[in-house]
Amino acid sequence: SKETEQQIAEFQQAQGQLQVVAMQRSQVRAQLEEIEGALSELKSAKGKVYRSTGSLLIESSKGDAEKELSEKKETLSLRMQVLGKQEEKLRSQLMGLKGKIEAAAKKMGAE
Repeated sequence: SKETEQQIAEFQQAQGQLQVVAMQRSQVRAQLEEIEGALSELKSAKGKVYRSTGSLLIESSKGDAEKELSEKKETLSLRMQVLGKQEEKLRSQLMGLKGKIEAAAKKMGAE
């Protein structure tokens, strides 16, 4: 039926969105791990500290570098939460659509 076709299209679209969100979460997770590693190194760093800006390395105070990394970490952590909620919502949407599509398929098989 037309309704089932629409549900299948919605299902495929939601699957695509879920893949994109999962990929973004993976990238953000990798960035978070990198920042946590940098913060850890920074704690034990002695001497000069440099940060990357474009293709330049610029000397920075340990405090400034730590503050900048902590802010990035906070921003990325929030991004992870948002992506997690989006992923949850899409998964539940997919489950609902899957149920409707399966019900329609059973109904068509019974006719």
